[in-house]
Amino acid sequence: MESRAETTWHGDLASGSGTTALASGAAPPLSVTWRARTEESGGLTSPEELIAAAHASCYSMAFSHGLAEAGTPPNSIKTSATVTFGQTDGGWTVTKSALVVSADVSGISEEDFQAAALHAKDGCPISRALQGNVDITLDASLV
Repeated sequence: MESRAETTWHGDLASGSGTTALASGAAPPLSVTWRARTEESGGLTSPEELIAAAHASCYSMAFSHGLAEAGTPPNSIKTSATVTFGQTDGGWTVTKSALVVSADVSGISEEDFQAAALHAKDGCPISRALQGNVDITLDASLV
């Protein structure tokens, strides 16, 4: 399986703008600018927001799978990912992805829940793609 997106950019970095389209058509074309990355979004998106969306959805899938395999399928999982983009000695870079998850899971202990949450953090394919480059944190709550 391959996934594809395409971006068309016009102008220079600071004053230019672009449009990113998902080949699947699952969302309308998304407008991107440098300002949306470094100041405020103003209704536009950024590569970091797209990474956050990928990480949150991937983590939810991995966590759901792990819980179901352990015999405690979730009733619901809500995950947010906050991706930090900032300047380092090496220039602008993604430095952190903070996952916050709350899940309604029947018949699971807090200890088993936390172990499954951590296992999903380490095992989700987007986490694995980011590991070694980005600090990944997790705050998991059983509701």
